[in-house]
Amino acid sequence: MAPARIALPLVALALCPSPAWPEGFRLRLPLACEPGVTCFVQYYVDRDPGPGIRDYTCGSRTYEGHDGTDFRLPTRVQESGPAGTVLAAAAGRVLRTRNDAPDVSVRETGVEKVAGVECGNGLVVGHADGYESQYCHLARGSLRVRPGDGVAAGQPLGQAGLSGASEFPHLHFTLRREGRTVDPFAPEPGPSGCAAAAGPARDSLWEADLRDRLAYHAGTVLNAGFSGGPVTMEAVEAETAGSAGPDAPALVAYVRAIGLDAGDVQSLVLEGPDGRPVAQTAEPALARPRAQSLVFVGRRRPEGGFPAGTYTATYRVSRAGAVALEHRFSTTLPGR
Repeated sequence: MAPARIALPLVALALCPSPAWPEGFRLRLPLACEPGVTCFVQYYVDRDPGPGIRDYTCGSRTYEGHDGTDFRLPTRVQESGPAGTVLAAAAGRVLRTRNDAPDVSVRETGVEKVAGVECGNGLVVGHADGYESQYCHLARGSLRVRPGDGVAAGQPLGQAGLSGASEFPHLHFTLRREGRTVDPFAPEPGPSGCAAAAGPARDSLWEADLRDRLAYHAGTVLNAGFSGGPVTMEAVEAETAGSAGPDAPALVAYVRAIGLDAGDVQSLVLEGPDGRPVAQTAEPALARPRAQSLVFVGRRRPEGGFPAGTYTATYRVSRAGAVALEHRFSTTLPGR
């Protein structure tokens, strides 16, 4: 029998008065990953009721009509690893599942191929007090539960993948109450309509030990490393960018960052063992918010090879004249 259809509706965000939120209802992390290390929040719920976009801090880390939280894995290789295991965010009962959608990027298939199955492989779990949680873009054939099964909080449900309307490996997690979307980071806005940017709001539905670990970041380094040749977004995603070495054709430092804002200026400087710049770049200011950005800089191998020693790269994002993000990383090349 064909699996039940799992719709991915775009519905209005429900913000109910404080007494409506059950005192004991809390959410665990729906992936077996470490936030900020092996997974990152790519997008939050779009809280703007009109054509604009607004996440729970009034930032831009969302897009029009986005009804959930996207937990992104740094590369496709990690989908099948421990960090890619999808977990039940709360105890409940499985209501609907799909497990046979192709596990392939929508960039390859086109959006028309996933019309009506945007969620891809996934499931919906019913909880107490009218809550439902939905888990989308799981790997084909990875679901471990069926409709009617009871699940405990933290129980493995399947594996993150790339099915449905997905361009990168991630879990799309949606929480609803009585059919209306709830933002687990801030089910109620503050007086200004925005929560503090330092982390989830005090009325966050995440368990207490997750609130600092899920702190909001307006810009995050997803990948950083060194390669012996040209670097592409696809190679970084597949972990096939290659490695640096004294006899490689070039020494290239690269960074892929997510969640950048309009006006952000990125720079990347590669320094040699003597501390002098080997190569550097300063990118133009971003014209609009950028979901992800790849920056790289390098130098061709000189005659006789690269000098032995430690090479250090420094990536910076400047925002409104101040450093908003900085990341340093290094590699050591042996002598010939």
